[in-house]
Amino acid sequence: MRKKQTSGITQKELTTRWGKNLERTAPLPEYPRPQLKRRHWVSLNGVWKYAIREDSAEPTGFDGEIVVPFSPECSLSGVGRQLLPGQRLWYRRTLRFDEGTPDRTNCGENSGVNTGANARVNRGGNPSERIILHFGAVDQHCTVFLNGGQVGEHSGGYWPFSFDITDAVGEGENTLTVCVRDDSDTGGEAFGKQRLKRGGIWYTAQSGIWQTVWWERVPAEHIESLVIQPDVGRGEVEFHLTFSGDAVPPPVRIQIRGSHGIAAEGESGGDVVRLKLNEIRLWSPDDPFLYTVEIIAGDDRVESYFGMREFGVRRDEKGILRFFLNGKPIFLSGVLDQGYWSDGMYTPPSDEAMEWEITHLKDMGFNMLRKHIKIEPLRWYWHCDRLGMIVWQDFVNGGDRYKSMVILVLPFIGRRLKDSRYHRFGRKDKKGRAIFERDMRRTVSLLIGSPSLAVWGPFNEGWGQFDACRITEELRKLDSSRPIDHASGWHDQGCGDFHSGHIYFRKYRMKRDSRGRMEALTEFGGYSLPESGHMSSEKLFGYRMYKDRKKFTEAVLNLYEKEVLPAVPRGLSVSVYTQVSDVEDEINGLFTYDREIVKMDTAAMKKMNRKLMDAVG
Repeated sequence: MRKKQTSGITQKELTTRWGKNLERTAPLPEYPRPQLKRRHWVSLNGVWKYAIREDSAEPTGFDGEIVVPFSPECSLSGVGRQLLPGQRLWYRRTLRFDEGTPDRTNCGENSGVNTGANARVNRGGNPSERIILHFGAVDQHCTVFLNGGQVGEHSGGYWPFSFDITDAVGEGENTLTVCVRDDSDTGGEAFGKQRLKRGGIWYTAQSGIWQTVWWERVPAEHIESLVIQPDVGRGEVEFHLTFSGDAVPPPVRIQIRGSHGIAAEGESGGDVVRLKLNEIRLWSPDDPFLYTVEIIAGDDRVESYFGMREFGVRRDEKGILRFFLNGKPIFLSGVLDQGYWSDGMYTPPSDEAMEWEITHLKDMGFNMLRKHIKIEPLRWYWHCDRLGMIVWQDFVNGGDRYKSMVILVLPFIGRRLKDSRYHRFGRKDKKGRAIFERDMRRTVSLLIGSPSLAVWGPFNEGWGQFDACRITEELRKLDSSRPIDHASGWHDQGCGDFHSGHIYFRKYRMKRDSRGRMEALTEFGGYSLPESGHMSSEKLFGYRMYKDRKKFTEAVLNLYEKEVLPAVPRGLSVSVYTQVSDVEDEINGLFTYDREIVKMDTAAMKKMNRKLMDAVG
């Protein structure tokens, strides 16, 4: 294990088992958008050229190779350099659109083709077809060029975007160039837990392309977006389709398949279609059944899926406010999930790695993950959907530098500030507040169709918080089907659906919320166990240290037994243990940073989680 040190990055490299088997020319080859799949697509993941420059001039030469979609700061990219504010990160590769690969007859998970430096597909010579270039996410600002001409630009490091590049495509070999700027935590865009000066609970800033890049050919009139909304009470499902251009939407035909064949089918001439199911099989963590969908709209054909389920907050038969799934109370036992990997940082090293992690947490008996201050690639949500893991989704924070007094000191002496005092929360910049609201709309639009996503969390521990009650109401207008944790941790403004607390340095003693909201322990634990040879930092951070796995397991179980479990019959409905894995300095994970060691006794944790579930009944 060797150290890397470039532009302020000093960490030991830890490679996951999946990273060790990475195919550099075709990493993450699966179709990246499971809820809107098409046949004719080409992955552009693989080896590109890169350069980092101090000015905005396009480079005449390049510094070397980078493996897309891994950020230059992480080891799997093959670069290991930090992009700093003011610098430009340039990408370049060539590709062809005029030579064919074998046609795919389905939208299977591996139907994409990546042929390294020259990915190709047959355009077929049809002038009514368009070519769309997609980026899963690029951090933070990017401008895209094809054959020297600009085809689009985008800001915001966590959300997908696409450009119609048809008119810029040339015969033979084409040159695709991407220019990226990243202000990280010094600018107005969302940055999550990234910091240029990393340490403790803040992690190494990453930049550039960090999700799959691909292109697909579509009819001139095609489906641009799709939202599927289940109505469990009526046994119906509603499809909201957005089409390209301003033309009248083409005729739409939808077929839904369930566990016993065709569950519904119908035709419509509009952009909203509602169908009655002839069989109802509800989605839950114990039975994560997904209906599959085929939609034909004019010449366009896509595949999708959905789950029939309903989330809510209501009183149980004892009058206690609980989280409800499909009309029944359920205890949400979750884990805080940062979504960082030792070799890929923001980018999971493989599809299998995501599946492995979710499956092992389910094996421990957890039924929920709190996705913490990050938005994952869409395939992560698909894995949660199909494996049965409920998702509690945080929004990504931004804002100016945070004040330690506000986020670290005042909460521990019981002081709560009004979040209309923008300067206290790093939100005095009006443009920055507008960016957050823009990103809120983007986040809901992106993830609203995920069956497993159950709760929205706009703000965490006062980081960039502002007008939380107004934001909550705006969020309800965007999505009224999910509860909202308006201010997780502290600086509670008295609204939302949860009385949400973080407890680390004192015993948890549940008190009923005077405003009548559901009780949620949304962070606790953080117990730490160093594992020699599996830590990336020499500076260790954690809330309570243990020396071996037996004592670590006993301490965690004792915390649940003495503090969490007794609170459930009295009204506690949610618990979120910190955290899934170690991350850099933090060694308080259930897994090591490289996911090689499972610190927690799986069977014992599953037994404890069973107690929590049963305590609600």
